[in-house]
Amino acid sequence: MSVQTETSQSGVLDIIKLLLAAFALVGGLYAYYYYEADLAQAVRVLMVLGGTVAGIGIAMTSAQGNRLWHFIQGSRVEIRKVVWPTKQETTQTAIAVFIFTLIMMLFFWALDSGLLALTQYLVG
Repeated sequence: MSVQTETSQSGVLDIIKLLLAAFALVGGLYAYYYYEADLAQAVRVLMVLGGTVAGIGIAMTSAQGNRLWHFIQGSRVEIRKVVWPTKQETTQTAIAVFIFTLIMMLFFWALDSGLLALTQYLVG
């Protein structure tokens, strides 16, 4: 019984945190336009950046933010496992893609020209 209560309380707390994060982000954007005539551009941009940083910081303290952080860390581990192609493999693949693109370009040009000629012949 107490487990359900803790889960629902943390869920409510997470919702409050996410709402605060959204308000921080929207507040930074609102301040940018609200003080358009009063403050310099750089100060207004700093307001947006501050609201964004505050919003991200607040959101990362929630359960969803914690899951996102663990996902990012797991992704970094997986990226380290990737075997990247060598320069020669990359060059050969790029050349193959370029040649295939040229062949397809010529094919569609010929198809388009043939259909145009057929249409002109049929229309008169």
